[in-house]
Amino acid sequence: MALRPPFCLHLLLLLLPPPPLPLTGAHRFSAPNTTFNHLALAPGPGSLYVGAVNRLFQLSPELQLEAMAVTGPVLDSPDCVPFRDPAECPQARLTDNANQLLLVSSRAQELVACGQVRQGVCEKRRLGDVAELLYQAEDPGDGQFVAANAPGVATVGLVVPVPGRDLLLVARGLAGKLSGGVPPLTVRQLAGPQPFSSEGLGRLVVGDFSDYNNSYVGAFADARSAYFVSQAEYRSYVARVCLGDTNLYSYVEVPLVCRGQGLVQVAFLAPGTLLGAFAAGSRGARAALCAFPLAQLDGSMEEARRLCYTTAGRGPSGSEEAIVEYGVTSRCVTLPPDSPESYPCGDEHTPSPIAGRRPLEAEPLLLLKQPISAVAALQVDGHMMAFLGDTQGQLHKVFLSNSQGQVYYSQQVGPPGSAISPDLLVDSSGSHLYVLTAQQVDRVPVAACPQFPDCTSCLQARDPLCGWCILQGRCTRKGQCERAAQPNQWLWSYEEGSHCPHIQALLPAQHPRQEQGPVTLSVPRLPALALDEYFHCAFGDYDSLAHVEGPHVTCVTPPHDQVPLNPPGTDHVTLLLTLMFEDVVVAAANFSFYDCSAVQALDMAAPCRACVGSLWRCHWCPQSSQCVLEEHCPDGERTIYSAQEVDVQERGPEACPQVEGLAGPLLVPVGWESRLVLRVRNLHHFRGLPASYHCWLELPGELRRLPASLEETAGDGSLIYCQAQQFHPSTSQRELRVPIYVTRGETQRLDNADLLHVTLYDCAVGHPDCSHCQAANGSLGCLWCRHSQPACRYGPLCPPGAALQLCPRPSIFSIQIEPRTGPPEGGLALTILGSNLGRDFADVRDAVRVAGRPCSPDPALYRISARIVCVTSPAPNGTVGPVQVAIKGRPPGISTQHFTYQDPVLLSLSPLWGPQAGGTQLTIRGQHLQTGGNISAFVGGQPCPIREPVCPETITCRTMPQAAPGKAIVQVVFGQAQRTLLSSPFLYTANPQLLAAEPSVSFRGGGRLIRVRGSGLDVVRRPLLSVWLEAEGPEGVTLAWPEPSLAQPQDPDPRRSCGVPAADPQACVRLDGGLLQCSTVCSINSSSLLLCLSPAVPDGARPRRVFFTLDNVHVDFARASGGRAFLYQPNPRLAPLSRDGPIRPYRLKPGNVLDVEGEGLNLGISKEEVRVLIGDGECLVKTLTLTHLYCEPPLQAPQPSNSSGSLPQFVVHMGNVRLALGPVQYEAEPALATFPVEAQVGLGLGAALLTAAVLLLTLMYRHKSKQALRDYQKVLVQLENLEISVGDQCRKEFTDLMTEMTDLSSDLEASGIPFLDYHTYAERVFFPGHGGCPLQPWPNGPEEEARHATVRQGLTQLSHLLNSRLFLLTLIHTLEEQPSFSQRDRCHVASLLSLALHGKLEYLTDILKTLLGDLAAHYVDKNPKLMLRRTESMVEKLLTNWLSICLYAFLREVAGEPLYMLFRAIKYQVDKGPVDAVTGKAKRTLNDSRLLREDVEFRPLTLMVLAGTSRMAGTSSGQCVPARVLDTDTITQVKEKVLDQVYKGTPFSQRPSVHTLDLEWRSGMAGHLTLSDEDLTSVTQNHWKRLNTLQHYKVPDGATVGLIPQLHHIGTITQSPVQSCPSGENTPMLEDSEEGGLRLWHLVKATEEPEGTKPRRSSLRERERERARAKAIPEIYLTRLLSMKGTLQKFVDDTFQAILSVNRPVPIAVRYLFDFLDELAEKHGIDDPDTLHIWKTNSLLLRFWVNTLKNPQFIFDVRVSDNVDAILAVIAQTFIDSCTVSEHKVGRDSPVNKLLYAREIPRYKQMVEKYYTDIRESSPASYQEMNSALAELSGSYTSAPHCLEALQDLYKHIHRYYDQIISALEEDPMGQKMQLACRLQQIAALVENKVTHL
Repeated sequence: MALRPPFCLHLLLLLLPPPPLPLTGAHRFSAPNTTFNHLALAPGPGSLYVGAVNRLFQLSPELQLEAMAVTGPVLDSPDCVPFRDPAECPQARLTDNANQLLLVSSRAQELVACGQVRQGVCEKRRLGDVAELLYQAEDPGDGQFVAANAPGVATVGLVVPVPGRDLLLVARGLAGKLSGGVPPLTVRQLAGPQPFSSEGLGRLVVGDFSDYNNSYVGAFADARSAYFVSQAEYRSYVARVCLGDTNLYSYVEVPLVCRGQGLVQVAFLAPGTLLGAFAAGSRGARAALCAFPLAQLDGSMEEARRLCYTTAGRGPSGSEEAIVEYGVTSRCVTLPPDSPESYPCGDEHTPSPIAGRRPLEAEPLLLLKQPISAVAALQVDGHMMAFLGDTQGQLHKVFLSNSQGQVYYSQQVGPPGSAISPDLLVDSSGSHLYVLTAQQVDRVPVAACPQFPDCTSCLQARDPLCGWCILQGRCTRKGQCERAAQPNQWLWSYEEGSHCPHIQALLPAQHPRQEQGPVTLSVPRLPALALDEYFHCAFGDYDSLAHVEGPHVTCVTPPHDQVPLNPPGTDHVTLLLTLMFEDVVVAAANFSFYDCSAVQALDMAAPCRACVGSLWRCHWCPQSSQCVLEEHCPDGERTIYSAQEVDVQERGPEACPQVEGLAGPLLVPVGWESRLVLRVRNLHHFRGLPASYHCWLELPGELRRLPASLEETAGDGSLIYCQAQQFHPSTSQRELRVPIYVTRGETQRLDNADLLHVTLYDCAVGHPDCSHCQAANGSLGCLWCRHSQPACRYGPLCPPGAALQLCPRPSIFSIQIEPRTGPPEGGLALTILGSNLGRDFADVRDAVRVAGRPCSPDPALYRISARIVCVTSPAPNGTVGPVQVAIKGRPPGISTQHFTYQDPVLLSLSPLWGPQAGGTQLTIRGQHLQTGGNISAFVGGQPCPIREPVCPETITCRTMPQAAPGKAIVQVVFGQAQRTLLSSPFLYTANPQLLAAEPSVSFRGGGRLIRVRGSGLDVVRRPLLSVWLEAEGPEGVTLAWPEPSLAQPQDPDPRRSCGVPAADPQACVRLDGGLLQCSTVCSINSSSLLLCLSPAVPDGARPRRVFFTLDNVHVDFARASGGRAFLYQPNPRLAPLSRDGPIRPYRLKPGNVLDVEGEGLNLGISKEEVRVLIGDGECLVKTLTLTHLYCEPPLQAPQPSNSSGSLPQFVVHMGNVRLALGPVQYEAEPALATFPVEAQVGLGLGAALLTAAVLLLTLMYRHKSKQALRDYQKVLVQLENLEISVGDQCRKEFTDLMTEMTDLSSDLEASGIPFLDYHTYAERVFFPGHGGCPLQPWPNGPEEEARHATVRQGLTQLSHLLNSRLFLLTLIHTLEEQPSFSQRDRCHVASLLSLALHGKLEYLTDILKTLLGDLAAHYVDKNPKLMLRRTESMVEKLLTNWLSICLYAFLREVAGEPLYMLFRAIKYQVDKGPVDAVTGKAKRTLNDSRLLREDVEFRPLTLMVLAGTSRMAGTSSGQCVPARVLDTDTITQVKEKVLDQVYKGTPFSQRPSVHTLDLEWRSGMAGHLTLSDEDLTSVTQNHWKRLNTLQHYKVPDGATVGLIPQLHHIGTITQSPVQSCPSGENTPMLEDSEEGGLRLWHLVKATEEPEGTKPRRSSLRERERERARAKAIPEIYLTRLLSMKGTLQKFVDDTFQAILSVNRPVPIAVRYLFDFLDELAEKHGIDDPDTLHIWKTNSLLLRFWVNTLKNPQFIFDVRVSDNVDAILAVIAQTFIDSCTVSEHKVGRDSPVNKLLYAREIPRYKQMVEKYYTDIRESSPASYQEMNSALAELSGSYTSAPHCLEALQDLYKHIHRYYDQIISALEEDPMGQKMQLACRLQQIAALVENKVTHL
């Protein structure tokens, strides 16, 4: 049973995303919704193969997709053998096919793939193209069951070459009850008549399959043997089989033990070593890696074989060391000692299978923390590298050496948490790893050497594959370094003493920039060069040839003009000195060039010290003040040498002439003449040279020069005396440090040894009163001087007798006593501010009394003369008095304010409870609470921060969190006095919990009611709903984005004042960090319900967090609402009621429904929350959609809500959003006539006669040519009046329809619009009217199967031949020239070509453009406006198909939704009225030919459908689904409506057929009545038989019904049977038929209906009667049609808007096509805009969109009834009329559909014109853009079977005109060169064995 993919290959290729590149140097492949299982690699640089669930992928080495095959899902069951007929396996289900085994047979160039379905049978596919299936067993036997049929059971295998063929070795675990007979290890054929069969080949014989519990982890092979690693019975094993042993006589297994570890998990056979990853046994590790040398492994197996062959399995000690396993009858024997050598692979007489008892043990090389799931290894240059993949998606690279492993690199390859598959493959070049996880395949470099930029990082990486190639200057593998074999050329991190080349020493280490000289570099282990090669040095940009002697390299520095300038502010420039080979840097170091002349400028205060103390060898010339380089100073001048010199006495900074410091004075009073003296030394350098000295002081804003004199002293020192001077700084400061220095002459500055300053002080600054002055430092000599103006002065500056020795009495400031009250207990800290409050604390220690009581000052808080802080003593309550400060010897200072002792009392508390989290605002009431200044409150020992101010009778504080709920005592502390409120403890309750919050969306204006449910909500004092906002700049740039820690929720309450009522809380407050918090206060409805209004969000702000504040409990809205974040939508916009503007009144007819248009109306509110007012009356909202609001106004005109106007205003309230849409004016009802009836009749007749006379005269007067215009205007007026008359009905119908559509929209959110998949869509568009089988399937059968390969080869060649542009154009032109080639044939061949060339859309587009160009040239000579009007050639159909391909995505994403909503709206409206099941006519329609003209009485019913009884809808049994029907519906119509309701959201193709179900009416417990259209109760009268209806059976409203299977359809109702070739479509309506002379009828008899449903030939008289009846349509039935039209108008507008709007990007194919048509017009000189308009209309709108409008079944999985189809035809005709360029006029004889849309068509015409104009003005679609888009679409429909079938059908047409095509090809000279006719003859020979003349 061959598996055929349901669709073309390239469709799935199209769906695969381009692989991202997340890893350095890596590639990645993934497929959406696909799980990967296995990986296989073709030998050499071949393809990579991925086995996945239901897929096989073929990838290039770079992981680009090359081919793909679909392998599932398959109808299968693990309990069934493979079957052909599903009836053979009733339990079969669609089963995913996981790949279990994937192997490459390089000899046969085949890929072996085994899946889990069909008992694990395998298939063979071509290695070059996995989509090509080479073999699959049609009816496999149990000998062909290969892989395990359960995905959790491993299957491993090998393709082993034997002489002349390849064999398959497979090992698998036990899985499923049917796999018990499959041996664990088998040898299978790969070729021959029965591939994959194990007949006649070896198998591991198992005695009892119940004991067989092997689990295989790997299969490997070397040149001689195959190895299988497994685990069984809690032990690990390795088995070996000779490669040429097809009978498994050589099978030997031995246990494997990794010491101290668990079972083997995965293994890999490396050269000479078997690596195994074991489950770890030690703590802290999860896996261990062990290595088993292959020589030891083979030796252990040979020993077991020798013992079993020669000693009956007994070892030297006599114990049993080898046995025959798996319960077979064979036993170990005693053969000759040379038997193992004589039969190295066993024989029939040797025992097998052999199992050794002695395990092969190894020590762990490595322990890891993650379980290992994959192992691979690579041996390079004698070193072994292992690659380990773990279960978390990480790849670890391990260096194995000396019996230990070292992880040198780990990287995340797969998704975190996704295990790496055991199929970890190294490519043939050894440069890349292929890493497989369940979701992706990655190509990872084995070594990422190039990513290390320098030698240090290269060696530090410790990658054993990488080393530093010195002369190439890059990190490489050893083979990539040309001289790696030579010493010191390639550095390896694991080599002893391997270090990067470096400059070990420089001599000299720096160099003066003015000189050029040699520099010697010491570079150890420098690589040797050839004789003609050399190193060179680079000093920055300057190159110098290097001279090498051993490790020493000598280079010459650049000349001074080649050295860059020093950077500003420095005395040197540092360059990179590099030793280079060619352009490769070998080693580098920094090298400095210095400039002594720049050194002295770095330190202006000490130039000599800077010069001789620098890093460079610079010397100082003291007399000329120069810093020189090594040479001596000018003649006769002494030199001070650099500190780096030795054996020189005058050297270093200490030898410089310098100022050591101030000799006196250090403090200089301002305004007093003082003389400064400085100590200097080393002035002997200037001895004998006359010079003057000067002192310089850097005063603020002034540099003061003072003449100075030098005084020699003993030794080397001297003194400099500056001239006496008074100093008056420009700024008054208490102390001013002034820098000072000395110069010799005017400019030669002596060095300052240290920073030198003289301090100027001013006694008047900082000493405002006498006490401050006397407290100043005595060394300053400050006195309080009362001369003229009292002040603090320097003593000598105060006149004699003016100095004051005793200060005045203390002065206390009148308002500087705080606080003024205190508790009787005392202990209150009282602050006293004033002046002359003592010189020190001793003055005031006992000097303060408060209200006559002592007050103890605090020394720590005392401020001299200005502040005293003292602690009050106890005093009786009510004590009052002033504050007194008495300093010894002075009169006391007494305050004017008094201090009061008062007793605070706590009386009550509010509220009495609050949440445990705190945050409750407490109000403590009492008396004298404003006592003291240091008041604090506590609740239960926790501080309760007080909110200022404290009032005399209230204290407000906010509680802190408490550890546990319970009562807490309230306490207030006044200084040291405590007051406790024992009568009213505060109760901490459990924190409130929020369980739900809805709705979760609001307009930005806020005010939407949010219902919050929870528990304990009534304990909250002021619940808030808050939102944090951040400002947005232009284009969404965030202006403020603070850290979350900076922004904390704040209480929006403003500060309050005592005695003033609390202000309203602020709506928005600014937070720290720039955020804005807007809040609303919630109302507490109950303990479980809060009612909150959403906060308003200002414009220009973006919500960042929405949360609830419940005192101290802050809950995010998303957490309270179950994960739904709160969303703010833009405020709604509503259009004014009156089209003339919001000021003009809207005229309202009483009883009409008001329709208000807008945008975004239901985004943030529901219709129940919207309040609409007309004056003081309410307009009840009936429906609210995104763009419309419908409300029912009061019947009587309401009064205006205010006196500003005479008319009531129409106002819409949506939360806080208030929208005034203008005044409303009610129209008055027409008054009844008050004069007699006779007079009315007479007046009416007179008026009629008068009107007739006037009309007659007018008609006679008017010219005949104006008749049409008058008729047109008259019809428009009549239509407008008719529409106004049905307007109210339309609004009510539309309101009901919009409610239904709103419900549908919510249903579609869950189920989605039932779009057809692209496969079905393309079939229906390409081949309309062909049912489900447009292409003939390939014939099956043994005779046909033999020809398939030949035919397939021929068709493949035909596919290649179609790629010839000349052949394809010749074929098309030749076929179209044939007279018998019909229009139907043209369309069919065009669709076949579209299908065959779908994978090459760029090529198809080019052909299409060529054909369109030919077509335009043909029509230009005739009538250009007729081009593309009809489908007369293949190019028109090709264009239709091309547009269908290119616009499929646009249909799904843009136009599909409004089109589907239009279809559903039409269906809903049709179903609301009666539909005649026989004639097919309906009461509600747009098509007058389908109008049911009789007034049929009907009543809507609601039936309760027991959905569970039908076992269809997936609902629980007994659940009732309401279904709306009519009592006049036939039973079949009822079933259709019931199925629509029960299967809401289910595509039509997945529903059961209405003809397989019966409708059963259930009444009571036992009343079951099956209803049908015809039965014995049907009414028959006069040869007329009426179909049964619900009315006939008297089914009441609310009746319960059920859908049950018909007896002959039981078991087939779950869904429609999928037919490969349905014979036709079911017609929903019954045909008017005769049965036994009886005629059927439903609502009206066919003779009563003026127009029969069957076409009849009509006479001339009948046709005249028809025209008369057509003219009568507007007068009798047009109101019905207009009502239907008005109800559907919005949906028609939405659909046309989606098609003709450019608000979204216009599809590139449309722009490209229109640009091409513009080019054609320009090329042929067509400048008539109407012609171009017609071309674009015919190509796109009429050719594609009209077809789409009329056939929604092309896009959606729906059933289109005849009535819906008739209505869509009217709408499509309206669209056609809107696209024409001719003026649209209607008259009396105009078709009804033109009358219906006469007013809208001009508006639609404008839309079409604007659509064309906008596209023309947009940027043109470039060729590259179009080709890129076409390349993406090219894979949508090219799976091999369908493409071959299309080619097969195409060949039939070629065969039909074979000779003509051959002749045309032979006549073309280019065709002769290309041998096109010959190639076609070859194809004919292959396809039909046609004899050719080749």
